[in-house]
Amino acid sequence: MRVRALPRRPEVRLTELGFGAAQGGNLYRATTDEEFASAVDTAWEAGVRYYDTAPHYGLGLSERRLGAALRHRPRDEYVVSTKVGRLLVPSPQDAHLRDSDGFDVPASHRRVWDFSRDGVLRSIEASLDRTGLDRIDIVYLHDPDDHWKWVASEAVPALVELRDQGVVGAIGAGMNQSEMLARFVREADVDVMMCAGRYTLLEQGAADDLLPAAQSRGVGVVIAGVYNSGLLSRDRPPADAVYNYQQAPAELIERARRIATVCETYGVTLPQAALAFVRRHPAVVSTVVGVRNTAQAAEAVRRSKAVVAEELWDALAAAGLLATAH
Repeated sequence: MRVRALPRRPEVRLTELGFGAAQGGNLYRATTDEEFASAVDTAWEAGVRYYDTAPHYGLGLSERRLGAALRHRPRDEYVVSTKVGRLLVPSPQDAHLRDSDGFDVPASHRRVWDFSRDGVLRSIEASLDRTGLDRIDIVYLHDPDDHWKWVASEAVPALVELRDQGVVGAIGAGMNQSEMLARFVREADVDVMMCAGRYTLLEQGAADDLLPAAQSRGVGVVIAGVYNSGLLSRDRPPADAVYNYQQAPAELIERARRIATVCETYGVTLPQAALAFVRRHPAVVSTVVGVRNTAQAAEAVRRSKAVVAEELWDALAAAGLLATAH
């Protein structure tokens, strides 16, 4: 599988397909340890060497499972990213309840926003403990949408110091918007941004701010949410398709179906085209796809290998379904 180095940190090399481990934290429904470990095995055998997780995913369950699945692999052969900003604080009085944030796990901890220097250090230490790994390759600020001043004054300097000391390999932020990510690129000493859902075959808002800024400053971009939470994940979007974690509006479903029809005329599926499209931008270094089990891992790899004719993008642009083919 092809790899791309971060322009500012060439020692950090990401495979073009990344393994998203949120499902390993029981996102929406329970997943067994065995299912998740098999998914990692399948992805590894296919050449995937970039794995993304976070404390938020299943209150630490994703980090624990991912660390266990990777621990026996040669450490210099893969890249792991995790995130800071939400500390997990024990809440034993709620352990009999289920987590209310979308993960099917006991509510034995609560998430506390903390972008202070101490919070960053504590979060990374806890992630190292949960994963059992000797280092974290990439650390993202996780959803700092409402905390710019706090993050800029404390979290970013703390991460820069850790990176410059060699404790972590690269730093950045991960968000569901592109505007603030572009601000990080312009105003902070960062290496890589993770943009979820804002640069896809369906919408290209990040092409107006984040991507040109990243390209001009040598910052890599990892695209997550490439299927817009599900709308682009099937060959033909169903009437109950999800977009941005909610029921998709009828007009977006119709637009996605029209895109799918054009894709079919060029011999590819909608999900295959969705993956191929985002990789075309020179600032994009990897695309992370959420994986729960062996079947999903194999399907993600298969889709990523599809050969897509360049003429498809021109056809979509001509049909008014893509802002620009280039």
